[in-house]
Amino acid sequence: MSVQLTISAVFVFLDMHPINKPEVFVTFAPSKFDGKGALTDETARELIKKLLENLVAWTRRLKSEKG
Repeated sequence: MSVQLTISAVFVFLDMHPINKPEVFVTFAPSKFDGKGALTDETARELIKKLLENLVAWTRRLKSEKG
């Protein structure tokens, strides 16, 4: 069983609310960062941006549900 599947099972057990999409996998990560540590891969940057946008939206929904 992969680490990701194991973590997913823990989230279900704890009734946590993970952000499932988009999934972000940065393959060959060492080649996708410059010498200063900045992510240079545009596809990965866009996926991370979308993931963060989804996190903000999800947080706002949870906040509004709790009133």
